Amino acid sequence: MANPEHLAKLKEGTAIWNQWREDYPEVVPDLQEADLHGADLNGANLSAADLSNAYLDAADLGGANLSAADFSGAYLRAANLGGAKLGGRS
Repeated sequence: MANPEHLAKLKEGTAIWNQWREDYPEVVPDLQEADLHGADLNGANLSAADLSNAYLDAADLGGANLSAADFSGAYLRAANLGGAKLGGRS
């Protein structure tokens, strides 16, 4: 289950989320099993986030930083990944 504080911060919008990530780089976002259906995450910094089993159907992840994020079991049908930064764990 997602950390409720992390999920609430993400739902405040990309600009606020990205600033929070910049302010707290040591925090690994826990968004496991989060319902982000249709969410506008365009340009969001989701690097190293745990999005395992998250519901991202029709979410806009265009331009997002998804490097080293865990998407195991995530539902991504119709999600926009155009321009997203995808890379594995180092």
